Amino acid sequence: MTASTIFPRERVTVVGVLNTTPDSFSDGGRLVDDRDAANVDAAVAAAAQMIDAGAQMIDVGGESTRPGALEIPQAIEIDRTAPVVEALAKRFAVAISIDTRKAAVAEAAIEAGARIVNDVSGLRFDAALADVAAAAGASLIVGHLRGTPETMQQNPHFDDVLAEVISELGVSLAAARAAGIPDERLAVDPGIGFGKRLEDNLALLANAGSIGASLGLPVLVGPSRKAFLGSLTGDPVECRDAATAAACAVAIFAGADAVRVHDVTGAIRAAAVAAALRDARREAIA
Repeated sequence: MTASTIFPRERVTVVGVLNTTPDSFSDGGRLVDDRDAANVDAAVAAAAQMIDAGAQMIDVGGESTRPGALEIPQAIEIDRTAPVVEALAKRFAVAISIDTRKAAVAEAAIEAGARIVNDVSGLRFDAALADVAAAAGASLIVGHLRGTPETMQQNPHFDDVLAEVISELGVSLAAARAAGIPDERLAVDPGIGFGKRLEDNLALLANAGSIGASLGLPVLVGPSRKAFLGSLTGDPVECRDAATAAACAVAIFAGADAVRVHDVTGAIRAAAVAAALRDARREAIA
């Protein structure tokens, strides 16, 4: 496994979700004003709560990627994210990442102080994003997604989800490496909820360590409050934090290096227990 500057192996990294969007599936509208512009003060306060709870990274997003979401103009996405990133980078020591598929948005966020780009499309939406990250010396989280958020849940199908996701992430990683991003600044995300069926999401979470081992890179998973959890529990989106913590714990036990969540407090506790159990299992095997 490559030594990572994004997700150090000696800890499980908890990434806090900070959406400055009016329409994200779980928290849309919470951090925007009545003109759908980012409320920077509210965003800083929300980030402070997550950092106080133990988050080691804050992931700022300005475009919803929920199933069915439409693309927004990059200028609007920049307006929603760059001022927030700048305010966070000036106040907090934790890493700030920008959740975007677009090179121009990534570039603006990096100039504002972001150190990591989180691309759910795996460079399939805007290949220039890799060049932006490479030129700036930024790290890149390569996600897995077939299609776009608008189309991704229209009859998704896999014959072997683990093998196919690993193979397709490998293609994205090849593009990132060709742009000049070294492995120590790369990580992967199998795209939980992004063009996946219930059984696909479960398989990817339960085999998170296999994904990392196959690709030689750290793995981030993001099951937070997603629809597949509601399918299992019957809970509406606002009541899925306990199920999220359970999914995070299983993924960590299986080998995930980081989790991306809305409820940092619950994830921190889940990570502490799961990592201890994972280490105990390794010691027993050894």
